[in-house]
Amino acid sequence: MCRVTSADLPVASAAARSPFTEPTINPPARWVAAIVLLNLGITSGWFGPIQVLLLEQAKAISPDHKEALVSAVLTVGALVSAICNPIWGVLSDRTRLRIGRRVPWAIAGVVLGAASLLVMSQVESIWAMILGWSGVQATLNMGFAAVTASVPDQVPVPKRGVIGGLIAVAGTVGVLLGVQIAAWTGSIAQGYVVIAIVLIVLSLPYLFGSRDLALPDDYEPTPFDLKGFLATFWVSPKEQPDFAWAWITRFLVNVGNFIAFTYFLYYLSDGLGFSDKEASTRFGLLTTIYGITIVATAVVVGGWSDRVGKRKVFVIWSGIVVSISAAILAFAQTWPAAIVAAAVLGTGYGIYQAVDFALITQVLPGADERGKDLGVINIAAALPQVVAPAVVGLIITGAKAADLPVVTKGDAWSVGYGLVYILAFVVSLLGALFVTKIKGVE
Repeated sequence: MCRVTSADLPVASAAARSPFTEPTINPPARWVAAIVLLNLGITSGWFGPIQVLLLEQAKAISPDHKEALVSAVLTVGALVSAICNPIWGVLSDRTRLRIGRRVPWAIAGVVLGAASLLVMSQVESIWAMILGWSGVQATLNMGFAAVTASVPDQVPVPKRGVIGGLIAVAGTVGVLLGVQIAAWTGSIAQGYVVIAIVLIVLSLPYLFGSRDLALPDDYEPTPFDLKGFLATFWVSPKEQPDFAWAWITRFLVNVGNFIAFTYFLYYLSDGLGFSDKEASTRFGLLTTIYGITIVATAVVVGGWSDRVGKRKVFVIWSGIVVSISAAILAFAQTWPAAIVAAAVLGTGYGIYQAVDFALITQVLPGADERGKDLGVINIAAALPQVVAPAVVGLIITGAKAADLPVVTKGDAWSVGYGLVYILAFVVSLLGALFVTKIKGVE
């Protein structure tokens, strides 16, 4: 199989493209728009529940233990995500259908994801909530794994910063869309139903125009080996150092961001002492600020990274900026400081999402297993959803057991949430530091 070169550009066509070469032809604008919309739909399916609906369900099911229940639901769901994402990825790598190897999994993920969200609209018990959210994670990851792998399949390296920025914007708008749907609908059940409908509608342009690449008729993949597949979950810093360090940095920066963003609501009500209603209103404002700053930085910085041909310096600074926002939340526990922290956090994470995605696609071991390799990388984004709630739960529980201030009326420093955000500061800074270990990308 010959690699397409720049000399082929004037006569290259979609039919001439191969799934095993680096793409050299920019995809059309309609494909970019379609993949952005699909990412928007999937993200709203995740974060409408994570930011609002799951918290409201936990309060309704177990008001005295809502924090523990949310932590349990998010932890189990994130474990399901970490396991399923690379599995769907490797299956899409090997799918032999004429319509392509990615789009069948995107279709299945969207349809089953919407069905899982409808199931969540009816849960009324702890176990139903845990199992239902696990189903949402498993199915939406099916679509997400496929659509993520389609980017290095179809986008040339010099354009991946821009595409990464657009996908980051879609993810951010998806968070805002999901949160607003959850907040505007009249009940928890209606929130899930509307999000499921939005997911289906936003997926249609991609599902009908994926430009997906089918495997060649003469291609024979290596026999699937369960032991070998499980071994891919271990990324050896010695054998694949750039891939390993990219995984570690993604994990650490996502832990920092996940702690900072996910616990905004409880930080406002418990740490700053606002009533539940007022905390919810102010949380909406912080989420909007966070989202606007991500959108404002992601595409601009993604394009900037493409123009200068550098990735690492942007990712390093993104981790530093995220850590600064965590420090603000830890030490300046006031409402004005929270507004500043939300803007700083969005700026840092916008830079990170745009450029880190492009960096990751440049350290993948090979073209034949992009789905699997990106699935392994995506574990680094899923595991923080396991680690962060567990660690935060331990910190808050430990602070309460030691009779340290956690829940305040806004007139005292919350030691519990101070420690939580100090942790976010440390891990984000480490994530920035370890980017310097990546040698194969500038």
